[in-house]
Amino acid sequence: MDIQTILAAVDHTLLAQGATWEQIRAVCDDGMKYGAASVCIPASYVAQAKSYVGDKLPVCTVIGFPNGYSTTAAKCFETEDAVKNGAVEIDMVINIGWVKDRRWDELLAEIKAVKAACGGKLLKVIIETCLLTDEEKIKLCELVSASGAEYIKTSTGFAGGGATREDVALFAAHVAPHVKIKAAGGIASLQDAEDFLNLGASRLGTSRVVKAVKDQNLL
Repeated sequence: MDIQTILAAVDHTLLAQGATWEQIRAVCDDGMKYGAASVCIPASYVAQAKSYVGDKLPVCTVIGFPNGYSTTAAKCFETEDAVKNGAVEIDMVINIGWVKDRRWDELLAEIKAVKAACGGKLLKVIIETCLLTDEEKIKLCELVSASGAEYIKTSTGFAGGGATREDVALFAAHVAPHVKIKAAGGIASLQDAEDFLNLGASRLGTSRVVKAVKDQNLL
């Protein structure tokens, strides 16, 4: 697979708790230089990053991150604030406890509410696959398909596990045709990236793919 095709699917990500503006700016520089799909950064840096990149690179941020158990109202406020600050893509974490309690109606209502708060911007729904059974993953494919969100996303990368090839294949088999897939967490190499794209992912949440291209002088 062409390297530029892989890079164009990458949400170049920096979500470490101690991330500084200098580090965020470097991620933005690399995202612009290497043609990433977006930069995915903490909400507190969205306005600064948007001012820095202008229209050269989409800015993505995370909502209810990483645990997902803040209230729906809080998630909607975060989302509206992020969009106001210049985010054009929103990655939200669902309430995992509600999954375990089988509160399907509330889960669906929350995703719809956050989608409405996006004001037309793109929404990716993080379901944290490493904490779920296959039955729960399949049910969430159904809910995300019904919610209006554009993407289902595997992982935050903060819960002890990331994307697996099996989970991306399961998503591809169970989401509606209009729902795209984002694999995130643990994508360490160009081969990993290519594998996930071939299995049906359209986006990859990773910091290491761009680093691999840089380190190997592949472009």
